[in-house]
Parts: sequence; C-alpha cells; structure tokens
Amino acid sequence: MLTTSALTRSIGSRILFQDVSFEIRPSKRIALVGSNGTGKTTLLETLVGFQEPDSGNVYRSQNLKIGYLPQEIQIINDSQIMDEVLKGAENIQNISNRIDELAKQLAQTKDTNHKRLLTEYGEAQTQFEYSGGYSVEAEAHRILAGLGFAPEDYKRPLDELSGGWQMRVALARLLVSKPDLLILDEPTNHLDVDSVGWLESNLANWQTGLLFVSHDRDFIDAIANRVLELNNSQLTEYTGGFADFVIARNRWLTEQKTAAKNQTRKVAQTEKFIERFRYKASKARQVQSRIKTLEKLEVISVEERKSNTASFSFPVPERSSRVVAELENVDVGYDGQIVLRDLTFSIERGMNIALVGPNGAGKTTLVRLITGEIKPAKGQLRRGGNIKLASFDQLQEKILDPDRTVLSELRTVPGVEPPGRNLRTYLASFGFRGDAAEQQIKELSGGEQTRLALAKTLAVPVNLLVLDEPTNHLDLPSCDILEDALLAYPGTVIIISHDRHLVRSVADNLIEVRNGKAIWHNGVPEYVLYPNKKTDSKNLQKKKLTKPTDKKVKNLNSEKELYKLLKKAEKDWEMAEAALVGFNKDLENPELFRNPETAKKLVNEYECAKDQAANFMAVWEDLDSKIRSIKNSDHKNQKH
Repeated sequence: MLTTSALTRSIGSRILFQDVSFEIRPSKRIALVGSNGTGKTTLLETLVGFQEPDSGNVYRSQNLKIGYLPQEIQIINDSQIMDEVLKGAENIQNISNRIDELAKQLAQTKDTNHKRLLTEYGEAQTQFEYSGGYSVEAEAHRILAGLGFAPEDYKRPLDELSGGWQMRVALARLLVSKPDLLILDEPTNHLDVDSVGWLESNLANWQTGLLFVSHDRDFIDAIANRVLELNNSQLTEYTGGFADFVIARNRWLTEQKTAAKNQTRKVAQTEKFIERFRYKASKARQVQSRIKTLEKLEVISVEERKSNTASFSFPVPERSSRVVAELENVDVGYDGQIVLRDLTFSIERGMNIALVGPNGAGKTTLVRLITGEIKPAKGQLRRGGNIKLASFDQLQEKILDPDRTVLSELRTVPGVEPPGRNLRTYLASFGFRGDAAEQQIKELSGGEQTRLALAKTLAVPVNLLVLDEPTNHLDLPSCDILEDALLAYPGTVIIISHDRHLVRSVADNLIEVRNGKAIWHNGVPEYVLYPNKKTDSKNLQKKKLTKPTDKKVKNLNSEKELYKLLKKAEKDWEMAEAALVGFNKDLENPELFRNPETAKKLVNEYECAKDQAANFMAVWEDLDSKIRSIKNSDHKNQKH
C-alpha cells in the first residue's frame, strides 16, 4: 500500500528522522510512538503528502485512498452534521446522482439509446449496491452514535459545535469513507471514556491499513499489531501491542548495553596490545592489522534514554478539614435546568477521585459544584474549611506567554519561589532539564506547553487539585511524569480524564457521571472504564482456572510469556469482580427472596464468582511476583 525509502527530514539544525524505511500493508495496524517534538506529526504529513522530505521517497500504490485526521481541525461551513459525515461517502453519492440522471434520460428517451442507457442504469445500480449505498446512512448513524452524538444532533449546523465535537464529525466522515489507509494523529484527545472504548473496538477490527499516533497505553494495546518508535531520529519497528513493545524494547536496550560493554573491553585489549608491541619488529604485521581493525570499527552507541521517573518534593500544604465536600440529595444545574440529580457522597482529605463518563453529562458541572463556583438547586452541600484550590483545564496552555522562557513563565505563579527553593530542580522533575529551562515557550511543542502548564498548577502548596483532561497532547514519558507527580501529591485530587491507565494508576475511587446522575464507585472497577464491554456471568463460570500451583505457571521463565498470562489473569479477575457487582445488585432486591429456589441459585452463583475472583487474584499475584523476580535478577546481573 505505502512504502518509504530512506526518508530524512530536518528543521534547522535538528534532525527529526533520518534514513527511515518501512511499509504499511492492509493487515498492519501500526501505532507510532515517541516523545513530543520527535517529529511524529511531520512524518505523518510526509506520508500523506502535505510535506516533502529533505531526501528519500514515499511510494504509494496506484489509486491509494488515504484518510487523514490531524490533531487539530476546524470545519468552516454551515453544513448539518449528518450531511457533513455523508460527504465521506462521496463516491456513493456520485453513483446515486448518476442513477438519478440515467433515470431521467430513460424516461425521456425511446430511440436506439434506450438500450444503452438501460445497461448503464443496471451497472450503476449494481455498483451502488456493491459499494454499500443502501446501508451508508445506517452506517453513518451507527458511527455518530458511537462517537457520542444523539439523533437530535444530526441536523445541527457545524458552526454551533466546539472544536472537539467538530473533530468527532471529521473522524466520523473518515470512518464512513472507508479509506484504503487510515492515518490518525492522536484521535482520542477529544473523546470521552465511552467514545474511546467504541473507537477502540471498531479499529481493533480494521481490515485495511491503519497508522495512528496515541499516548493511551490501553488504546494502543487493544488495536495495534505493530509499534513504530521514533527516537533519536531513528525509527524502530516492534511486533505486537504496547505491552509487547515495552518488553521487546527493554530487552533490546539490555542487549545493546551488553554488546557495547563487550566491545569496549575488546577495544581496550586491542589498544593495550598495540601499545605493548608498537615498536617490536616481529609483531609489526599484527599491530598494523589491529590498528586497521580499530579504524574500521563501527562503535556500538548505547541509546540514551533519560529516566522520566522523578523524585517529587511538593511544598506541604496547610491541612484542610477531614471532609473536603459532603453532598446529600443534591440537585444542580443552570438557569432552572437540572443537570444532575440526587447526589449523595463525600470526598475526604487525601483522596484521589476520578470523574468519568460521556462528554456533556455534567462532569464539569459537578466539579464546579464541589469547588463552590455554583450552588445546589436542592439538597445539602457542606464544603470543608481551609480549602485552597489550584485547577488545570484543557485550555491552560493557551494562556502561556510565547515570548517568555520556561523558567520566567513559572516565576509568574504567586508564591512559587520561597527561600531555599530551586525552581530549576522543580522544572527538571517535569522534564525541563538544563538548558530546556531557558527555552522560549513559542519553541515548545504542544505537549511540552501542556507539561509546563501542569508544572505551574502543581507549583504552589494547595490542598485541593482539580485537573480536567490533563493528558491531552502529552506523550508517554510526560504521562508518566504526571502519574508520578499525582501519586506524590500530598493533597486531595479530583481528575477528569479518559486516559484509563492514568485513572487506574492514580484514582482511589470513581464517580461515574451519566444520565443525570453521579454514581460513586469504591475503587476503580473496570466495567466503569469499559462501559461498552458486557460481563457474561455464565461464561465466567465456565472458565477454566489457572491455579497458582500449576506446573505451567511454575515452570515459565520467559518474561514475555509470563506477561501474557498476567494480562489474561488480570482480565479474568476484572470479569469476576464485575460479575460480583452484578450479583450484589440482584441480591439487594427484596423481591428475590419470595422465591427461595431462585434466591438459593443466585447465592450459589455469587459464592462461585467470589471464589473465582479470589483465585484469579491469587494467580495474578503469583505471576506478578515471578515477573518482579526475573526483573530483579536481570538488574543484579547487569550490575555484575
């Protein structure tokens, strides 16, 4: 479909990628990963044809239809949503117009052309049917619904939509168009948990070529069967999803370090031989041979990968009261319209709470209620004392001064530099090391600007932190930095995010906002993060358990094989836990126990699911322990 040969592209003195060669086939679903500023978007635009390489070539098969979704887009017209989406099926619309034209001609012609027109009409009908013409509108409805649009939205004009919703329209138009090669640049940035899950399940079955940039580990793992990593101007291809990529990359880095170490040792031995026998006539030939060998030697360079794990030391904030916010039977809304009803829960000091649910369901409304920006229409809201708040939203980086340096922008935060605090050390923990602190903001990538905005938000000693989609435009290393920062943060955190890995890693509890309600969930249940996946308790009971004492598990030493089993055990464990939640809800129904036989059967099923959940947990813990043991062993071997 598409092949690149020795692609090279630079901006000024900085080489983005050099001698890059790879191919995309219909069976490949490729995730392109790499840090912000490495040139991922430039590479995509080069493949599409929007940019030209400095050298090298892109070969596209004849009549290749490429669908491209950039990071940012603005649709400037007053089309209705459905009409815009159906433009993706322009070829079908052209065939439909041709059918209408032929029908008119047939109605007006009775001469010798009639037979020819009739043949053309039949061929057009066949082509229309073969192209999916009769189902394209139903397909557009399905896609729009999956991306979060309600049926009443379909006739809304595009100029009424925000940029994020216009991106969804553009994505829907691309999916309807069914391109030979689909290229997506961070498609999940403007989606919520529901839409990410829907897109994930659709792209996992994508039959033609797919290349996408994403920093969502779960999204990559569910879709990709190849990973391309752009790092230090080189492109490396790995087989499998994100988990496979991490294992393979770490193994390769270990092998690279070992090979470099062995080469350094051999070079030292050779140099020692040359120095010892340089002036001995009987050894002259061997000396010259070794000198030539060293001159031709291609030095193995160990790839430099800066550690993104930072030691965060935040200013200790003043303690808030034990209860940050307590809601009892609260309704909240705007201008007399209730958005959320009957809210009852409490947030305590030190909790990390994640808000998940579809866009427009009321997550921001709930945050504004908790922080005191709006008042309840009904019920009791008690906010704790001594609450000091800092917040971050998706537009935070837009208010940075492009002419300031990173360091001078941080200094605009009131109270950021008390005596004894080193701001450069603080910036380094957010990835701005050394000279990077002196870069002008206009020279930073979008992800780097987001990271700086986060650094500003976290810089002052507050005890309540509110973050709205903080991972948009952040690369994987920056997401790791944010995760480490939030885990080290001493205050209370409320975060709105569709990044399931971040939510799973950071949150203590979830609040699910949808259908006019906000439901509190203890812990982080997977069925809330994956609302489109249904748990089948019958299938769960039929599952064959892999017990921790099985020889298969005990005798496995391959980290990759163990990791695959770990993922399977984790999914089984999550399914069992989700089934338990379902059984609990059924058992809470007092009507159930009017039928003793039904109640007894359900109780037995509940006990079975509980045992299975415990067993799956034990399997997971055993596998996790083995993987950690292998890693520790490898680490000790590297030291020696």
